[in-house]
Amino acid sequence: MEKILKVANIEKYYGNRGNLTKAINNISFDVYEGEFVGIMGASGSGKTTLLNCIATIDKVTSGHIFISGTDVTELKGEGLNKFRREDLGFIFQDFNLLDTLTAYENIALALTIQGKKPKEIENKIQEVAKTLNIEKILNKFPYQMSGGEKQRVAAARAIITNPKLILADEPTGALDSKSSRMLLEKLEELNQKLKATILMVTHDAYTASYCSKIYFIKDGKIFNELVKGNDTRKEFFDKIIDVVTLLGGDLNDAL
Repeated sequence: MEKILKVANIEKYYGNRGNLTKAINNISFDVYEGEFVGIMGASGSGKTTLLNCIATIDKVTSGHIFISGTDVTELKGEGLNKFRREDLGFIFQDFNLLDTLTAYENIALALTIQGKKPKEIENKIQEVAKTLNIEKILNKFPYQMSGGEKQRVAAARAIITNPKLILADEPTGALDSKSSRMLLEKLEELNQKLKATILMVTHDAYTASYCSKIYFIKDGKIFNELVKGNDTRKEFFDKIIDVVTLLGGDLNDAL
């Protein structure tokens, strides 16, 4: 199995010598092709900073991040832009859809930038729309969609270029429970049927129970690791709650 992501001894500091905050403290882990990995931690634990460093939105202070063998901490200029455009997919909590474009146009944008032909774009969009059950809303604008529909369109946009790694930042944070479940089932399907490699940050134990492995972050360090293995989702959920309790988190936030 190909190693998609290698995080090697990364650290991230904010501030200056007089007031230094260590957001990430010597974190290392690997993600392999086809894994659905969760990152959990309380607010301020460093999980979003970690995701931003992997996404090249933020720069590490030290250490290295490799995606399919490429050291993304060394990328600059057009090389960095090409990497973001072709190798990464993003699913944001607040959808980040362009209001003036239809769902079809939002999904097509990345392929258009890559110079794909209209027929190829149409075929790819129809395929992914069927997988995510959004065929009927392709001609709608974001203001005409529910939150769950917007997030599934955002998921379609993230996977349309067949990126090596899909990054999801609290993807269910703005959704109701029914929409959250539908999205998570679709992400699970993308992972299992299309072998999409997904790294998802969440504070929610139910959301995390869809992952195959979870890294728990506390004070910028990896506190614990859980592997689902042959557990049912209910059994995995119970184990997640046990670790959240050890972390000292608020169970009401986790449920």
